[in-house]
Amino acid sequence: MKNTKLQWHPAFSAALRITLQDELEYLEMWEEYLLSKKPLQMDILIIKKLKDVPIRKTIGRIFRKHNIIEYKSPGDSLSINDFYKVYGYACIYQSDTDRIKDVDPQELTLTFVCSRYPRNLLKHLESARRISTEYQGGGIYYLQGDPFPMQLLIVPELTDTENYWLQSMRTDLQAGKEIRKLMCEYEKHRKSKDYAAVMDLITRANWEQMEVEKRMCDALKELFAEELKEADSKGRTEGIQTGIQQGKREMIIAFLKAGAENKIIKEATGLSEEQIEEIRREME
Repeated sequence: MKNTKLQWHPAFSAALRITLQDELEYLEMWEEYLLSKKPLQMDILIIKKLKDVPIRKTIGRIFRKHNIIEYKSPGDSLSINDFYKVYGYACIYQSDTDRIKDVDPQELTLTFVCSRYPRNLLKHLESARRISTEYQGGGIYYLQGDPFPMQLLIVPELTDTENYWLQSMRTDLQAGKEIRKLMCEYEKHRKSKDYAAVMDLITRANWEQMEVEKRMCDALKELFAEELKEADSKGRTEGIQTGIQQGKREMIIAFLKAGAENKIIKEATGLSEEQIEEIRREME
């Protein structure tokens, strides 16, 4: 799995559609846009706003009619050269039309998405272009001082309330509460192609952590199989209290301390809600 090259860009497009799904009727997304009549294709995303309505999602508030988005996968950094390449693409996109100002420069924005704060780039923009950085909160930074409105999105800093699937496109998800939440969220949308594409990429990018989580759940089920069967046959909480060895009981307590939800513990161990709550109360 480690040697497989991950295709981040299609999953990013899917995650972006998920994030903006409430307002997709006002947007049109183009991937790998053919930049001019001659073969010049850019590996960036174009979002066209179809109506003059504000986008409520924080990552889209800056959007105007034409919006160019550059996405860097977690292993890549956003360099000075990347900035000028995308800026050049924006200029070509604006100018390569049949009519003058068919793409109004005042209706064009740039969005840069990366996983690490591009300190060197921002220092350069400040000194060479007088472009300042203004933090908007939730991993969103506006780049002020250029004719094109621009923003920078730092993926790990994005809020999971609005941008859960974008924020989850990382390689450092942790086995336990974080991955279990991911699985629960995916379960609600597993029939969607966009959610499936994002989940597949996240799974591949966090394969070892996913395997750890799976082994923990499988081991826990096997560990308690006999004791739980006996307790169920006796039909009383005392069976749980006396039948589980101390070391095994401590493992359940460890899961509770890690913040595991009752639903997850129940699925992994077969314990009832009442039994889980009794152990939880004993910890208090």
